[in-house]
Amino acid sequence: MKDLLAPDGGWGWMVVLGVALTNVFNQSLISVFGLLFSQQLAELGQNTTGVALVMNVNSIVLNCSGFIIGPAIRAFSPRRVAIFGSLLTGTGLIMSSQSKTLWQILISYGGVVGFGLGLLNPSTFMAVNSYFSRRRGQAVGLALAGTGIGQMLMPQIVHYLLEEFGYRGAILIVGALAFHGIVGACLFQPVEWHSHTTMSPSCPEREQLIIPDETTSVKKAPEGILEKLKKGMDLNLLRDLSFLNISLGIALAYTSSINFSMLFPYFLQFSAGLARRDVALCMSILAGMDLMSRLTLPTLTDRFRISCRMIFLTGAILLIGIRATLAEMTQRTTLLIISGLYGYIRAATVVNQNLCISEHCSQEKLPGALGLVMIAKGIAVMSLGQLLGWIRDLTGSYRFSLHMQNILLVIIILFWLPEILWKRFRNK
Repeated sequence: MKDLLAPDGGWGWMVVLGVALTNVFNQSLISVFGLLFSQQLAELGQNTTGVALVMNVNSIVLNCSGFIIGPAIRAFSPRRVAIFGSLLTGTGLIMSSQSKTLWQILISYGGVVGFGLGLLNPSTFMAVNSYFSRRRGQAVGLALAGTGIGQMLMPQIVHYLLEEFGYRGAILIVGALAFHGIVGACLFQPVEWHSHTTMSPSCPEREQLIIPDETTSVKKAPEGILEKLKKGMDLNLLRDLSFLNISLGIALAYTSSINFSMLFPYFLQFSAGLARRDVALCMSILAGMDLMSRLTLPTLTDRFRISCRMIFLTGAILLIGIRATLAEMTQRTTLLIISGLYGYIRAATVVNQNLCISEHCSQEKLPGALGLVMIAKGIAVMSLGQLLGWIRDLTGSYRFSLHMQNILLVIIILFWLPEILWKRFRNK
């Protein structure tokens, strides 16, 4: 066995560029779903429950791809998985542009696009993660800045496309743009092409990536299906209580964020009474501050060695207050300011989701861990996400829905804070 040192730079920055390009035209799609599909779903007579159903099916399929993502990355490499994911995302959107019934949208956007995005998220993270150790937070932040750029530009682009080409033409063009992710994924060269090898058993400065270049001829007994499944998905992680707690927190924060992204434009338009142009402006400001946070916050946390999990928890606490304040505001200027503040703080929870996992798990177990957390997200969205949509229709209030989303963040604090405090007390 030879040890590979993570380059912590070099071609890794090209991989970061590739991930950012992929995210601009793919991962940013979730934030503009309401703006892009609202007219089409309204013509089909669908209310908030119907919108929530499409988004939740998308999220369920996205996260249920966690069942195969670990074995897929190991078998085909992050680059091939990401290329296939981009192909599916673009194809699904093109299919959605021709959809005339709800079930067709559920299949095309909920199923095909959801599966494509599900393949992209962990494969792009694995591509960046393998190239960096000390600068991992900064690299991931820059890569995810692509999503921030997309979230800042896409509302304006979609608004223009809707005005010029109607919703079918707009969705068709956005689907074509999603194929740019293939170009970005082509930059995901294997890390061993750019790494230095060492026979040293340990390296204090850089994380070692251990791969086989030498094999042994020891014969092993054939493994059964259950054993292969257990090994491929690293199901032994389910015995780790700390990992389960991390998975729970990430799943709840993800569900809350997805539900907020879906309802935010509706809240601005129907509760706050903003015009469509101002709605797009609020979304762009939110995305712009989110982008700024992704570019600045990881650099500070890497420099001062602040735990990714602590940053995530702090962000969740602050989001509760910001979201509660936002729900009671109606003035245009105030909403613009709070939208920006929300965007900056939200990035703390988004950027650190996968980093919390990589901080806890070894490089070898990371693909399986990412897959298991994706499954947890899917379960949370399928149950709690649909429940939040049902509550909105039952109460008829977008403000109340924003407050209900905060309950999920409160649960994270109740479960995470005792463990973090106990670990600090134990270490001292």
